[in-house]
Amino acid sequence: MPAPRHQKSFVLTVAESKRLIARAVKKHHRVIRALNDGIVAVAKGTTNAYIVEELLGEGINKAHYCTGVTKPLRGAEGAKTLNKLPDVVLREGHPIEGCSATDVVTEMGPGDVFIKGANALNYEYEQAGILVGHPTGGTIGAAIGTVIARRATLLLPVGLEKSIPGDLHQLYRDMTAVGPHGEGPALWPVDGEIFTEIEALRIEMSGGRAALIGAGGIAGAEGSVRISVWGTQEHVSRAEGAVESVRGEPPFFS
Repeated sequence: MPAPRHQKSFVLTVAESKRLIARAVKKHHRVIRALNDGIVAVAKGTTNAYIVEELLGEGINKAHYCTGVTKPLRGAEGAKTLNKLPDVVLREGHPIEGCSATDVVTEMGPGDVFIKGANALNYEYEQAGILVGHPTGGTIGAAIGTVIARRATLLLPVGLEKSIPGDLHQLYRDMTAVGPHGEGPALWPVDGEIFTEIEALRIEMSGGRAALIGAGGIAGAEGSVRISVWGTQEHVSRAEGAVESVRGEPPFFS
């Protein structure tokens, strides 16, 4: 007789989602393998700053592990981010000093992992996109060709808050079609392994199902996501434990 199915939903703030994703990335089977016998390179980014903390087992100044970020046009004068900390690159779990994430790709191969965040997500189409303002493509422009050619894993941790409607490839074509009359960063759809709160909870549950059923809120829940999980009582309990472990994670800027 099949086990009875249970269901429960959880609200995750943006910061809680980032911490949940970061903790689950460390448990990803490809990351575990690369930490034991390979290379893990973590590009700069807000979610990736949380991943760095989990991989190193210690806190960092996350605001100094950023490149391009999105802020409101007004009222964010105190929210200063800097590309100040060195890239975190691990070989067999040990940090490599003086080596950037883009430098190490020439040493990568099958089984190694390059971790890069994203700015746009269409989960239904399995598409992620990166906003690029650098004239030569920034981090992803410097790394993606070599990562693909060497058959390393491109892992794209991205929160469901960045979900947008529409085909990202069509949006890219629409943006480039205007030629010299376009302004702002370009949208670059990138193929890789997308890793959201859904994948994070699946890892934590070791089974079961998770899905986004709502988004948004007030009083600090702006940008939050509501995720439902289904499965056995054990699956649901594991998901609840994972969520409770990140409950109260402070905002990126308090």
